[in-house]
Amino acid sequence: MPLLRQAVSAPGKVFLAGGYLVLDRAYTALVFGLDARIHAIIEPLPTSPGVTLSEIIVKSPQFRDASWTYGYRLAPDGGGIDITQLRVFVLSYVATIASPTFQPASIKIFADNDYYTKPYSDEPPMHAAQQERFFNFQVPLWEAHKTGLGSSAALVTAVTAALLVHYLPEGSFSLTDEVDKKRLHNLAQAAHCAAQGKVGSGFDVASAVYGSCLYRRFSPSLLESLGTSGSPNFGTRLKALVEESSPASTWDTEIKKSAVAIPKGIRLVMCDVDCGSETPGMVKKVLAWRKENPDIANKLWSELQSYNEDLATKLKDIEEGRLSDYGALTSCIGKIRSHIREMSRLSAVPIEPPAQTHLLDACSNVSGVIGGVVPGAGGYDAIVLLIEDDEKVVTELRRLLAGWKGVKDETDGVTIGKVSILGVREEMQGVRVENVKQYEQEV
Repeated sequence: MPLLRQAVSAPGKVFLAGGYLVLDRAYTALVFGLDARIHAIIEPLPTSPGVTLSEIIVKSPQFRDASWTYGYRLAPDGGGIDITQLRVFVLSYVATIASPTFQPASIKIFADNDYYTKPYSDEPPMHAAQQERFFNFQVPLWEAHKTGLGSSAALVTAVTAALLVHYLPEGSFSLTDEVDKKRLHNLAQAAHCAAQGKVGSGFDVASAVYGSCLYRRFSPSLLESLGTSGSPNFGTRLKALVEESSPASTWDTEIKKSAVAIPKGIRLVMCDVDCGSETPGMVKKVLAWRKENPDIANKLWSELQSYNEDLATKLKDIEEGRLSDYGALTSCIGKIRSHIREMSRLSAVPIEPPAQTHLLDACSNVSGVIGGVVPGAGGYDAIVLLIEDDEKVVTELRRLLAGWKGVKDETDGVTIGKVSILGVREEMQGVRVENVKQYEQEV
């Protein structure tokens, strides 16, 4: 059966509670998917009669010169698929199930506009109906300013899913099947860690696959014995890891979708802050502080875990009618922020720096705002707010932020710049197959 054009998308994420704690399996993280998605459209690559290609061409039309060609070959000794320029795990896995001979393919990747900050323009903003669905940023990809919505994990998940949907035999893989979705999760985690050059916590890939969830990380040892693509028997090891065919390859990740909810009448709002943070450096410093001060750190983390779990429980209670008081959420968020600021002070890491405290406090004073935090690892990149789902609240926030003037942080001299509300909100659903016809204009 000839291969057809197909499309897959995966959501972004916001880390509402559990930053830093998620690195340790003793703790969990409250992660929400966002309705900003990364889209991957895959189709056979046309060739001239008599011409045989062994390559996949990847393009990102929203950015200048964003085109990559990957050649591939079957590695000897069961080493899977050897890829020039990039270690791609997906084809190595496909080769253990289907034919190791692949038809050439073209993948076009599109990002919903809120993944990147648009260049400043003096022109008045366009009406929503006039805006491009996929904005042309007119810069190389490496010059684009990310807004911190988890683009790399969403990208890896969308492309991994597109390749599986495209190349695996019909009927052997479906994104609506929970077992197949687990295979995708495991494979995307392995591919993402390889691309990052380290074994991370995996919360961003989990939310890209499953959407909003309560997440407990996997043991890093699962991936440490996998080896590199092209090494002897890599394909066999990868297949066992993806399909969890032995006790040693069974993932101990916990992903609980039923524990998470955004009640009707409440929504998430993301605010992009024109100032950046070096997240890896911050993480290293916090972990070093914890290692040097285990008693103080573990007590603080245990209390934070309790408040994080309480926030998830209260959201669920409101969703299911057991609680109606939003003040309980405000109180819980306040306790989380207080402990985050204490961790900032003790570790000398700007997780919730004074400039962000000032911003969050001002937003929290707007009628209809339930509370907010600096998401994930913290710093100066963004804030996330829980608000009543009322356009009047959003309008008041826009009015506040339009004339926002940041307060200079005397400890490091940082003053945050422009603050803008992103056009995203919570998304419960994870990766999914899309109707390919909606992309006809772009493709």
